[in-house]
Amino acid sequence: MSKLIRKEHNASIIMYHIVCPAKYRRAVITKEVDEKLKEVCREIEKRYEIRFLEIGTEKGHVHFLVQSVPSYSPSEIVQKIKSITARKIFEAHPEVKKALWGGEFWTRGYYIGTVGEHGDEEVIGR
Repeated sequence: MSKLIRKEHNASIIMYHIVCPAKYRRAVITKEVDEKLKEVCREIEKRYEIRFLEIGTEKGHVHFLVQSVPSYSPSEIVQKIKSITARKIFEAHPEVKKALWGGEFWTRGYYIGTVGEHGDEEVIGR
């Protein structure tokens, strides 16, 4: 559930729905990769002001519902999520890197949309 983030000079509730497809839209997100992805996202929460409210995985893409602060641009949030998760997944699951011909985990593109303060967070977690 989202909650108000209070800073010294502001308070905010900023949420984004982000969809990141795997490279070539390959079906590389197995149960094990899903578990690792969620573990890495919990680590990201500890290091950055990014909260994962929901993470919904499909075989070829992932839906994230994230809350962050105004000092991070939407593209910075996506870049942090994609770079850290890709590196950690490849370390833990070298077979995924092989399935992607030794290339990148995520496509260059992504979808991002803002979610209103009273938006439906359950939609993302499907």
